[in-house]
Amino acid sequence: MPARPRKNPDQAAPKPVSPTGRTEREHLLGGDPRAQAGDHLTTAQGLRLSDTDHSLKAGPRGPSLLEDHHLREKITHFDHERIPERVVHARGAAAHGRFVAYGNAASATKAGFLAEKGKETDVFVRFSTVLGSRGSADTVRDTRGFATKFYTDEGTFDLVGNNIPVFFIQDAIKFPDIIHAGKPHPDREIPQAQSAHDTFWDFVSLHTEATHHVFWNMSDRGIPRSYRTMEGFGVHTFRLENADGETCLAKFHWKPIAGVHSLVWEEAQIAAGVDPDYHRRDLADSIENGAFLEYELGLQLLPDSPEETFEGIDLLDPTKLVPEELAPVQLVGKLTLDRNPTNYFAETEQVAFHLGNLVPGIHVTNDPLLQGRLFSYVDTQLTRLGGPNFPQLPINRPHTEVNDNLRDGMHQTAVHRGLAPYLPNSIDGGGPLTTDGYVEVPRPIAGQAVRENPASFDDHFSQAALFYHSLSAVEQVHIAEAFTFELGKCYEQAIKERELEVLAKVDTALCETVAAGLGLPAPTGKPVTHGEISLVLSQIPPGPGPITGRIVGVVAGPGADLGGIEALRTAIEAEGAVLRVIAPQGGILGKGKNKQVVERTFVTARSIEFDAVVVASGVAETPDAGDIKARILLLEAFRHCKVIGAWGDGAKVLAGAGISGPGVLLADSADADFAAAFVRNVGLHRVWERADAVMASQVPPA
Repeated sequence: MPARPRKNPDQAAPKPVSPTGRTEREHLLGGDPRAQAGDHLTTAQGLRLSDTDHSLKAGPRGPSLLEDHHLREKITHFDHERIPERVVHARGAAAHGRFVAYGNAASATKAGFLAEKGKETDVFVRFSTVLGSRGSADTVRDTRGFATKFYTDEGTFDLVGNNIPVFFIQDAIKFPDIIHAGKPHPDREIPQAQSAHDTFWDFVSLHTEATHHVFWNMSDRGIPRSYRTMEGFGVHTFRLENADGETCLAKFHWKPIAGVHSLVWEEAQIAAGVDPDYHRRDLADSIENGAFLEYELGLQLLPDSPEETFEGIDLLDPTKLVPEELAPVQLVGKLTLDRNPTNYFAETEQVAFHLGNLVPGIHVTNDPLLQGRLFSYVDTQLTRLGGPNFPQLPINRPHTEVNDNLRDGMHQTAVHRGLAPYLPNSIDGGGPLTTDGYVEVPRPIAGQAVRENPASFDDHFSQAALFYHSLSAVEQVHIAEAFTFELGKCYEQAIKERELEVLAKVDTALCETVAAGLGLPAPTGKPVTHGEISLVLSQIPPGPGPITGRIVGVVAGPGADLGGIEALRTAIEAEGAVLRVIAPQGGILGKGKNKQVVERTFVTARSIEFDAVVVASGVAETPDAGDIKARILLLEAFRHCKVIGAWGDGAKVLAGAGISGPGVLLADSADADFAAAFVRNVGLHRVWERADAVMASQVPPA
């Protein structure tokens, strides 16, 4: 047996301590040496920390400082927790499109893609959920990402937003914490893609700055019907600069032309089981069918005052919005998504967004969440995409000339010429030359280096109350049900009680309703005051909207009125919607010009796929008229407050299922009047008049 290698007297190995600083002696005294050591929060180097909630800033309202080693270490480690899947926004779907400027933004910004009338810019948009893994369901209750890459001829501009205008936290240093709290519990890695668990509600009930965002997430906004009917927001306040050097502050909004519409909770749950790809399928199918997704980009323009506030609202606080009644959204261009990706990995998965991808005329502010994101996004891509050359991936390449003096590194695909990748130089003709490109707006920066927020960040409840009281009665009921469901999934009683104390500060009746649902006493407390309600925060439209991209299901069979189905199809498709025939078996119904292809059967169809359902005449007399699967489809659509219709003896099928009342349209034939009424009612999204009756509904007849 060979002798063990000898250690020379001048050699020494590292001290035998565990990864968390425990010595062998401490291990012998008990405990796992691999577990965390000590009761105090430290850096990875063991330095005790006095604050992990505030980044180091130049004064309470100043920009974050590069010297903040704790911020950089915390964010860097978080950025690299997953390989190669994104830590957040892992579940995504995307599309190519174009943006056309209206030309009315020149007074605010010199950014060419916004200021030049008719200017067309290629875009790539990625929608996503925040918490779930790549394999999670689309319809979970969650915040959605709405990230847009503009390939402008001045460079790439990324507007990396969400479908909610405010965020959970005020400072980026807390981002690892809120995501750790929202992700599955680390011991079992459940629940997946959900916030209905202890760690999430523990965090947000302790960090009450999250209250406003939580209310949006618990509202119908947390379960959108489709990406087509989902608003987008830039979240942060940006600084715009026009050609004369004048500046203003601005917030970005995406307004869906199809209106804002959501699922009801039961639909979201069913879809997660029977079609977890619900949203990405709808996106891809809509584009394939020519029902392109359309949005208008809007700007809220605000004075660039030294205080950076507007009507008492701190514009650097990402948990606050500016009501549109105070600052109207000015529409400056139209986005159309009209092309599906060719390869999911090469495009949707490898696209890399960054808030620091700016163009002349658009600048950042000292928002402490934005400041941290400026560091985090590039840092994340280094691991996820394998090095610093991820901008060279096809989906990330700028649509303009690039001469960056950056060299080598992993996955370098450019073949650079010349000898002098530095400036100035006298070898390569002095190039590349600097020019009148991007110049930061000069602004004073002063203040002591502190870890604190300005006092104006302390209001955590008034805007949550503003949002809640701006909603309709049925939307408020949905919020109460969401809070009751989510908190009902928590095990720790103290967490439920603490969140009820938060709700008591927003609205007494809401708190009492949720407390009753949890079987707990409602805490006493006076709710905060809030400003004038904002009508645009409600999703219920004042009147019918377009039905482009909506799906109407027609229950048919061998004896169905095929001519009536064809007439209804013509009227529906003229509005940009889709009609799908549902029958007992697959195949083709009838012959000749009115023959209908069966696209769904009673086995493969479920109500969640359809925005409205109609029963064709001629179905009632067939042997399959009472099929339990068809009846379930109709009852679910009725319960979910969707438009239901029938013509001729199709009304007997609805009567047999006990379906009647508001939003149930009956006619003798599928004529133009019936089709027009159907289109108008589908354009209202839901039949909310039915909601009270459904909530108090009796068991339907067998």
